[in-house]
Amino acid sequence: MGRGPVQLRRIDNKINRQVTFSKRRAGLLKKAHEISVLCDAEVALIVFNAKGKLFEYSTDSCMERILERYEQYSYAERQLVASDPESQGNLSLEQAKLMAKIEILQKNQRHYMGQDLESLSIKELQSLEQQLDTALKHIRTRKNQLMYDSMSELQKKEKALQEQNNQLMKKLKEQEEALSAQQSHLEQQNEDQNSPPFLLSQPLSYLNIGGSYQARGIGCGKEGSRGQGPTNTHIPAWMLRHADEINE
Repeated sequence: MGRGPVQLRRIDNKINRQVTFSKRRAGLLKKAHEISVLCDAEVALIVFNAKGKLFEYSTDSCMERILERYEQYSYAERQLVASDPESQGNLSLEQAKLMAKIEILQKNQRHYMGQDLESLSIKELQSLEQQLDTALKHIRTRKNQLMYDSMSELQKKEKALQEQNNQLMKKLKEQEEALSAQQSHLEQQNEDQNSPPFLLSQPLSYLNIGGSYQARGIGCGKEGSRGQGPTNTHIPAWMLRHADEINE
């Protein structure tokens, strides 16, 4: 004989009621977990026992986010009911499409982050891997382009700085050469100012202007007749002419 339908009613026995609550609560939590994993659904489960104790379950510990979505959805539904009945169908369809797109995007985002991959098949995993490889190639290409542009800009700056440095070195060399030439010119002027107008080969020991000219070791008259020699041996000619003019 088959099992007949079970009539549902409140269990009068307190102990049996508590045991049944624990068993059914565990089964309910298990089913909620299974549907969230198998169907990639967001599930929020809230249970209060007879004493007011809270038992809850949420997908990825996001109870607040699920409740917030529930409040937004309920508010949108209330607004649709309060608005024009003719536009309710179109708005509901549009909202359903948008919600479906949002769920797909969130699901893809989790997959790209390496999360919730248990429900994907081999083909889906291969497709996801191919998409990630393609995206990685584009990222590397963009990175290499930015690095190349940066290196080119730095090379241009280096070349400009090198040219500026060469110009400064050229100006500095020209200033050093000009300073050296000026210093040489000043030294030459100082030498010209400090040099004597003429130099005598031998110093004069005695000069008697207006009389006879005698040098050291040369006598006059009788006593000096033996050592007499030319009196103007070491005297310049212009001095002799000057002496003759004075004597006259």
